[in-house]
Amino acid sequence: MSSLRRAAPTGSSEAAAYNAPVPEPAIDPSLTGDERTTLAAFLDEQRSVLAWKCQGLSEAQLKELAVPPSRLSLLGLVRHMAEVERHWFRRGLNGERLGRIWGGDDQPEAPFELVSDAEVGLAFSTWEEECRISREILGQLDSLDRTFSAPHYPVISARCMINHMIEEYSRHNGHADLLRERIDGATGAFPPEVGPP
Repeated sequence: MSSLRRAAPTGSSEAAAYNAPVPEPAIDPSLTGDERTTLAAFLDEQRSVLAWKCQGLSEAQLKELAVPPSRLSLLGLVRHMAEVERHWFRRGLNGERLGRIWGGDDQPEAPFELVSDAEVGLAFSTWEEECRISREILGQLDSLDRTFSAPHYPVISARCMINHMIEEYSRHNGHADLLRERIDGATGAFPPEVGPP
């Protein structure tokens, strides 16, 4: 199991709204692991990157629309990825009859909207819980060949879904890179004391 370290404090004078430990990357199992181990490792790595991009920031910074005219914020990305985790792992692969976390099915942009009034602690705890449940579902999955249906995808395999999740995180972590750099200048995939050499 990987150890946990906290990100270095930022220059913000406000109290950090999110400062949960970031997993220290273990020896990359994707170099020698089987398919499931490799995919799970890459997905967890991308989750860790998003966590680091939010580390040590105040509520105002997490809600800041730092790259206008885009409506993206770090908090909006976290809320969106909580929805994505639930949509694919629980509503899709696991077949749970659940609604969206924020808004209805006709409000796909709800996680990005009204972040100024959003509760930061709730957003992060919800995302972390959805990630935990997703890991549990993946760990109990009998085969990556399992198929299911989802909106716009009459038949999709668990293997394809996990690759899509990695793609989704990677895309939004690119957005998070720009947002974080605009907010306080911090760059990189991991905090300096956590990242690989």
